[in-house]
Amino acid sequence: MSTYVYGIAASSHPGLPEGMGGVGDPPRPVRILREGDLAAVVSEAPEGLRPKRKDLLAHQSVLSEAGAAGCVLPMRFGSVAPDDNSITGVLAERAEHYKERLRALDGRVEYNVKANHVEEAVLHQVMAENPDIRGLAEANRQAGGGSYDDKIRLGEMVAAAVKAREAEDGAAVQRVLEPVAEAVSVGPESTGWLANVSFLVDRESAETFLAAVEQARKELPHLEVRINGPLPPYSFVEPGPTESADTVASGSDTGVG
Repeated sequence: MSTYVYGIAASSHPGLPEGMGGVGDPPRPVRILREGDLAAVVSEAPEGLRPKRKDLLAHQSVLSEAGAAGCVLPMRFGSVAPDDNSITGVLAERAEHYKERLRALDGRVEYNVKANHVEEAVLHQVMAENPDIRGLAEANRQAGGGSYDDKIRLGEMVAAAVKAREAEDGAAVQRVLEPVAEAVSVGPESTGWLANVSFLVDRESAETFLAAVEQARKELPHLEVRINGPLPPYSFVEPGPTESADTVASGSDTGVG
């Protein structure tokens, strides 16, 4: 029977509540698998596991419960090893690495911040900042809307100007928030967001970070800024047991919100 891995902790980590269930239907009992100074939070892996909402929530619930009792290195949803021995073998092989990560991430949480343009607001900003666009728009207005070609040219100029702002605005979001975070992990560009950045934050400094997000919203009113967290520090855990596991589902987003 293959083994599903939720996360890695110190072997001294307190046990989970008796009868706690994880992924699967019915939920598979969650248990602690220890090897030396380390432990893995695991359960049996159900066959045909897919990233359905119920199982995503179960994965997060186990990590939340385990994380409340001490530092846990979270594995992404769908981390499956062939058996228990495969997991204990990797824990033994990479013991120093995992212990270093547990020390580094103790008391830390992750906040994921995404941003996109507010269409009407960014159009106003582009018009205000670009005299060529303003001039053509005014000429078209005075000409009763302008010719077809002029309308096309204006649309292309506006689209190019908005596109040029994306990288600048994405960097601006990161620039405002980076000073109040301990580490930054930039997500993939192909997400449909102009910014998709995860920040590692000391749990006790979370209010300071959240205040900085509000400040970013005020300084960049032409952006829609969304925040998800606190989360287990997924983006700050280097590859672990899944190096020797079959991952049936994974991705940069492990949340279900």
